[in-house]
Amino acid sequence: MKPEHVTPAVEQLLAEGRATTAAVTHASPSWDAFVAPLEDANERVARAWGQVSHLHAVLDSPALREVYNANLPKVSRYWTDLGQNQALFEKYKALRDSPEFAQLSNARRKIVDNALRDFRLGGAELPPDGKARFAAIQEELARLGAKFSENLLDATNAFSVVVDEKRIAGLPEDVLHAAREAAQAEGKAGWKFTLHAPSYLPVMQYADDRRLRETMYRESVTRASEFGRPEWDNTPLIARIVALRRELAQLLGYGSYAEVSLVPKMAESPGQVLRFLDDLARRARPFAERDVEELREFARNELHIQDLQAWDVAYASEKLRAKRYAFSDQEVKQYFPEDAAVAGLFRVAERLYGIRILPSKAPVWHEDVRFFEIRDSAGTASNPVIGQFYTDLYARDTKRGGAWMDDAITRRRRGGQLQTPVAYLNCNFSRPVGGKPALFTHDDVLTLFHEFGHGLHHLLTRIDDLGVSGLNGVEWDAVELPSQFMENFCWEWDVLRNMARHAGSGAPLPRELFDKMVAAKNFHSGLAMLRQIEFAVFDMRLHSDFDPASGQTPLALLQEVRERVAVLHPPGYNRFPNNFSHIFAGGYAAGYYSYKWAEVLSADAYSFFEENGVLDARSGQKFRDEILAVGGSRPAAESFRAFRGREPRVEALLKHNGMISA
Repeated sequence: MKPEHVTPAVEQLLAEGRATTAAVTHASPSWDAFVAPLEDANERVARAWGQVSHLHAVLDSPALREVYNANLPKVSRYWTDLGQNQALFEKYKALRDSPEFAQLSNARRKIVDNALRDFRLGGAELPPDGKARFAAIQEELARLGAKFSENLLDATNAFSVVVDEKRIAGLPEDVLHAAREAAQAEGKAGWKFTLHAPSYLPVMQYADDRRLRETMYRESVTRASEFGRPEWDNTPLIARIVALRRELAQLLGYGSYAEVSLVPKMAESPGQVLRFLDDLARRARPFAERDVEELREFARNELHIQDLQAWDVAYASEKLRAKRYAFSDQEVKQYFPEDAAVAGLFRVAERLYGIRILPSKAPVWHEDVRFFEIRDSAGTASNPVIGQFYTDLYARDTKRGGAWMDDAITRRRRGGQLQTPVAYLNCNFSRPVGGKPALFTHDDVLTLFHEFGHGLHHLLTRIDDLGVSGLNGVEWDAVELPSQFMENFCWEWDVLRNMARHAGSGAPLPRELFDKMVAAKNFHSGLAMLRQIEFAVFDMRLHSDFDPASGQTPLALLQEVRERVAVLHPPGYNRFPNNFSHIFAGGYAAGYYSYKWAEVLSADAYSFFEENGVLDARSGQKFRDEILAVGGSRPAAESFRAFRGREPRVEALLKHNGMISA
């Protein structure tokens, strides 16, 4: 696919979609006459635009960015018009009230109910002028979200620093090798460091040069703010996004955007979410306070840092952890070459879920990308392919930061044909250097397992109807359950001893080193939990009780939240909201709490495996049957109860974080 293909394809698909919409509004209110053809047309639009969006995220270029931004308003308008189509809304209501509805499968009844809900949330019940304003808001929000992401990528790419030998003390050999190659590629002497995670994080964690750490920190936390190029400043975008979301909620008759956001989620109200977060914060705070006090004392006594600052925290933490537990992340990293880590992940999934994962072939967008297929292991080798996925694991300048799973194709049945689901798994790990395999930190391995958990949720669905197949229709605050669940296996000896091997010698992971890793698992877990709660409370309050007209800024609100929640405070120039892509350019607005919400579910689900054997295939089959396979065909709370036999308990999360005894 080339940039010049996008506009004619989008225009043709949108025209076909509109023609189908017009035709089905005159059809009888039945599944086959109007839902099925509408689904077909809309899937073609969504799948094609999904590929454009994917390339915009992983292989950005000026030409692609231009056509993406030119077509984004057209696509946004299409979905908004669809969501406000009164004739379609009436058709769904007629189907809901017809005798046929009772004859539909559970999945199809859920799709109809979800559609009615989404029509209401899409402004279908608004008067004509309200619909027009709603559509304009949706279009502008889509444009602003894309611009937010582009600004952040451009600001990230704009900074680099080349240093000499006097400033590289403490940095690991593989990081220095990559930095040396990066400098040489530009014809420069020395070592080049950037704000991309594989370069930035090791500097913050290992560089003895405090001034270098401070420079990198300042440049990172002021990206896309008033401290950089004006055209990349996300501050006005944030203000506009928040105001537009508030206006959209009021158009729909809600008190806040958070209330709108929670309608299709498990949580019932912003108040309930904030109480949940406050309760977690209260439980975590004593542990976080102890974490900070010991870190400050260690920094003073051992590192001669009298005033612990934000750019010292990762460095001092790594030094303290290395002293206390007698190992470092770099030592562990030698045991996770990419091939061993990926093979180990696949073995866990194969054993738990009764599948085989095999290399396969497909066109790819970059030479680093790999393609795989999944088959059920029971029976013969001729078992059909049940899912396929791409992995794109390394960081590069054309790729947005972070790690994420996205769907390329969703499972559905059309007549006698079953459509095989396909997923993208994207990460930003360090690439191989010096002819050696890429080495993953244990945190990288956790990330890999996490994203693969999302992938399995998409790929192992058995639902044949698009609207609730895979992740479709799953409440947003339950989407992280399968991903966070998979992370737990990265702390099990029976998993790691069969996957970890030394990149140089090939030696297995020593049990002694593993025991140290487990002992250090909850090192500063109080601090980590409060940090996530701080972000979640900020997000929920920004979209519930924050009034842009009051004169308060989002930054001031964040400071207010920090005063109540945080035990470590960043410098005044920190502009965290300006790079908080999750809520301003992703799908997590008034939904960031879902990481903690789903972590309660995942920890409690994993406790079932702890009781029955962590690699127990029967437990894995039950998890596949009751959680992964059912997709969004029933409420997530029902799926959890079907698996666990009861309601979730927060104690499992606290136990996993070392905040209550086992």
